[in-house]
Amino acid sequence: MTLRFLGRSIGASLVALVLVCSDAGAQSKAAPASAAAAQPEIEKDALGRSTPRGTVLGFLTAARRGDDAQARTYLNTTSQNSATAEDLAHELYVVLDARLPARLADISDEPEGSRANLLAPNEERIGTIDGPSGPFDVVIERVTRPKSDPIWLFSKDTLRAIPPTYDAIVNQKAAQWIPKFLIDHRLGGVRLYEWVLLVLGIPAIYLLTVLLNRAVTPVIAFVGKHLWSRVDGTIRNVVPAPGRLLILSLLARWLISSLPLSLLVREFLTSAAAVVTIVAVTWLVVLVDGEVERAVRGRIPSANFAAASSLLRVCRRLVDIVVVVAGLLAMLRLFGVDPTPLLAGLGVGGIAVALAAQKTLENIIAGASLIIDQAVLVGDSLKVGDIQGTVDHIGLRSTRIRTLDRTVVSVPNGQIANMSLERLSARDMFWFHPMVGLSYDTTPDQMRTVLDGIRAMLEAHPAIDAGSVRVRFIRLGAFSLDVEVFAYLHASDWAPFLELQEGLLLRITEIVQAAGTTIAFPTQTMHMQAAPPAAGPEGPAPA
Repeated sequence: MTLRFLGRSIGASLVALVLVCSDAGAQSKAAPASAAAAQPEIEKDALGRSTPRGTVLGFLTAARRGDDAQARTYLNTTSQNSATAEDLAHELYVVLDARLPARLADISDEPEGSRANLLAPNEERIGTIDGPSGPFDVVIERVTRPKSDPIWLFSKDTLRAIPPTYDAIVNQKAAQWIPKFLIDHRLGGVRLYEWVLLVLGIPAIYLLTVLLNRAVTPVIAFVGKHLWSRVDGTIRNVVPAPGRLLILSLLARWLISSLPLSLLVREFLTSAAAVVTIVAVTWLVVLVDGEVERAVRGRIPSANFAAASSLLRVCRRLVDIVVVVAGLLAMLRLFGVDPTPLLAGLGVGGIAVALAAQKTLENIIAGASLIIDQAVLVGDSLKVGDIQGTVDHIGLRSTRIRTLDRTVVSVPNGQIANMSLERLSARDMFWFHPMVGLSYDTTPDQMRTVLDGIRAMLEAHPAIDAGSVRVRFIRLGAFSLDVEVFAYLHASDWAPFLELQEGLLLRITEIVQAAGTTIAFPTQTMHMQAAPPAAGPEGPAPA
């Protein structure tokens, strides 16, 4: 019928083949050759009635091509009159073709059935149909035959409800707007008006969605431009292509519930609508993901734009991959393919790739953490271990630092994340901390003058934090009287700080000179003692 039936049938056949081979091998090993006994051959059903789905599809196929003689073999009827049984098969086909829900792929393809009703394990409900006396279930039942596999046939209770439902369908008036010859004539078992709907109606509906988009887009762009200042009038599609496909899918489902369509057409439209819905939703989520990326990129600070953009692009691609994989899995489910083995294979392959690229993934994750936490920004003065310089570029794998020698060092992000990191450019103030050594000739009054002068000069300076000023005579050094100067300076960068420090040091030198003392130099005092006079032959010389 459709691809998903074929997919499920092929998958079930392969599984059955493997199970049969394995069972045969196990039995051949377990049973001794000497004890092997001849088993009577079990006749296989040639009409495909071994499973519920095989019975339903076989009946519909035979009845659609007008072979009522074969179609009646799918009925569990006690009528001995073949003509009566063939008429009942025809009526059953008309009822199923008109009112059976288009869910043939959900019918069990197992010989034992789905066993959804444990109280009736040999019955399978394939749908509910509205009859003249109310809704009734379409049931197929498992019938055991001598020397043959059990087969599935339409139950007697279902067949009893078919004639009145058939009469109601035949007497039902057709839609007045559909020409009679399009209803009465068929091509390939499908009515002509259904061919018109598939070939012309569906494309025409999609064309209407395109025209609707072109008509509504200028209006929305004009209104948005005048109501919201952020809208720049560059709206191209109010209803993008995936949105139009989604509308088409919804309209197709509405047509299925509204028009008197045959089961084959309803099954095709249902499957096609499901495929289009999966594609449209996947496509729409990918487009929304791109719009989110552009919106977030517009809010990224310029200092870290390149690195954050790279991380944002990787995150978007990962989300796109997850969405597309989810869409493919949904598509496999739709066609009856179990994606569990595929997911297991992807999981094992992902573990192998993760182990092989462990260092690379470590650097990428560390780079993402650096970008998110903004631990490092482009242009920062940085010190990592023995490396000192300016951050030139932050990537997902490594960070490039331009050193003071104007060379570029690439440091893996994993190494940066595990090391002590010092951001020189992140300090809010610079430390001014010279040690002034005065000569030992400095008197206490001169020392007090120097201390008061330096303290007053620092407190009056506009670039110095007044609360941090500390000027103290701290020790008697080996060569000098040491004065500690402590203060914090407000400066935008290292170069302005050096300029301020230069002026302050010159001013301290002037204060020392004005106090009448000097900066001490390293000096040593040597004490020399004269040697005693030497003794002569007549004794020591008189003093």
